[in-house]
Amino acid sequence: MRDVVRAYIEKYRLLTENRPVLVGVSGGADSIALLTILVESGYSCIAAHCNFHLRGDESLRDEQFVREYTRKLDVPFLMTDFDTRKYAADRHLSIEMAARELRYGWFEEQRAATGAQAVAVAHHRDDSVETLLMNLVRGTGIRGMSGIRPRNGFVVRPLLAVSREDILEWLAGRGLTYVTDSTNLSDAYTRNFIRLRVLPLLEEINPSVKLSARPRRDNQNVTSRTKSISCQMPFTKFKKVKSTKVPTAAIIW
Repeated sequence: MRDVVRAYIEKYRLLTENRPVLVGVSGGADSIALLTILVESGYSCIAAHCNFHLRGDESLRDEQFVREYTRKLDVPFLMTDFDTRKYAADRHLSIEMAARELRYGWFEEQRAATGAQAVAVAHHRDDSVETLLMNLVRGTGIRGMSGIRPRNGFVVRPLLAVSREDILEWLAGRGLTYVTDSTNLSDAYTRNFIRLRVLPLLEEINPSVKLSARPRRDNQNVTSRTKSISCQMPFTKFKKVKSTKVPTAAIIW
C-alpha cells in the first residue's frame, strides 16, 4: 500500500521532499497510516492534533495516543483545544460544520507558521464515494459528482488511492494500533448514515459499487467526470436480494 500512496503523491505532485508537511492526526486508523507512510517515505512531518472536547475522556485518550505515537516516530507534535459546542452555538452551525471550520482554520494557521508546504489529511477512496453520494442527496447537481479532490489549495489527500479495507489490512500487517472514535459507529450523522446503512444496501445490489461510483480522473472537467462515472458502471448481473425494509431516512434513494 505504501508504494500505491507514493505513486499517487507523485502522479498528482502533492508533495515535495524539500519542505515539511503538516499532517492532521486524529489517532484513528486512517491518520496513523498516513503519518507512518509519509515518515517512512522520507517526508519531514509535523503532526497536528485537534481536541474538540466532544467525547469526554475519549477525546483525552486520543490526544495522549497521538502524543505518544509521534514521540515514537520522533515527529514534532502540535495540538490545540476547541470549545466546539460554544463555537457552533454562537454561529448557528452544526457540530460537524463547526469542527470542520475550526480544524481547517487551525491547520492553515499552523501551516503558515511552520512554513509547511501543505496540510496532509487522511481521506481515502471510500470517503470520496461517500462524499459523492452525500452531494447527490443534497441536490448539488453535476458538480456534486466530483467527490473529493487530491488537492484543494494547500490541503492534500494522499490516501485517495486506497480504500478503508486496504488501510486496515496494512496496519494489521504492520502490527500498528490506533484509536476508534465511538461517534463513527453512530448513524446520527449524515456521512455515518451513508457509510453504515446506505452503502451496505447498495452493495447488496452491486458488490462493486464503491469502485463503480468513484471519479476516475480528478483533473477532468465536471462534464467529462460525470461521463466517466457513468461509464464505469459494470454491465454485470446484479445480485438478487431479499426485500429489505428500508429506514425512513433512507427513502431519499
